[in-house]
Amino acid sequence: MLLDPAILPPDVGWRFAFLIGAVLGLVIFLMRFWLPESPRWLITHGRGEDAERVVLGIEAAFRARGHCLSPASLPVLRLRARRFTPLREVAKTLFRTQRSRTLVGLSLMASQAFFYNAIFFTYALVLTDFYGIRGDRVGWYLLPFAAGNFLGPVILGHLFDTIGRRQMITFTYAVSGLLLAGAGYLFALGILTASGQTIAWMVIFFFASAAASSAYLTVSETFPLEIRALAIAFFYAVGTGIGGMGGPWLFGWLIDTGSRWSVFGGYLLGAALMIAAALVAARYAVAAERKPLEAVARPLAAVD
Repeated sequence: MLLDPAILPPDVGWRFAFLIGAVLGLVIFLMRFWLPESPRWLITHGRGEDAERVVLGIEAAFRARGHCLSPASLPVLRLRARRFTPLREVAKTLFRTQRSRTLVGLSLMASQAFFYNAIFFTYALVLTDFYGIRGDRVGWYLLPFAAGNFLGPVILGHLFDTIGRRQMITFTYAVSGLLLAGAGYLFALGILTASGQTIAWMVIFFFASAAASSAYLTVSETFPLEIRALAIAFFYAVGTGIGGMGGPWLFGWLIDTGSRWSVFGGYLLGAALMIAAALVAARYAVAAERKPLEAVARPLAAVD
């Protein structure tokens, strides 16, 4: 609606569209003040009393809602307080002691970045160049696409805890790649209409969005708690640099050729990357479902 020239001038509408992202970012910033600090972070920074107060507050809120909290027989873990984690220790963890998990993280993040960004940011070009859709009508074709992205994690998300991380990561990545290859072949043959293409993307990204979400989950929970945030930043930056920057450039060039088969070649590359990531996950992904973070990755500050 904001991009409709009948409602707003073209040079104003896209600015308001971008402003939506800024408003959402401001909402998230304000929500941060309502969230308690992580008890794990507080403990590792020598603030045990603050951590205890946060946990008691969370437990009290659960009891007020009628939940019954029974004491769990979990092992006792001693942590050494520290102000920060040296980068040397971070590098040792990522590239020596946990290098198989680093391989999984890089594979998942880079492949989903190429897959997602290459297709999403060139989808409008496909509609206008190959299907003759007017630019002011492209937004209506993106709505079902966005719905698939939203519904995928909502519907499939709980299966990563019930069925298992490794199984679901492998499944969603592999299915996304296979569906992209099949839909790309139909696109190359010229069988799909603009509506059919949109339905295909909606189905593909129903699975691909859940796959991409699992990549962020994986790199945040499979490394020691002291470097979880740094791990997300590292893998996001490297993965986006590998897949997110090259993908749109490559697909933009392929679309400019005007050949459906050239674009299909790019789709096959994206499909191959997703399937390769699925194979890496099947071999090396960590079964982290229903486990405390300390059991998934031993904290760096743990004391024997």
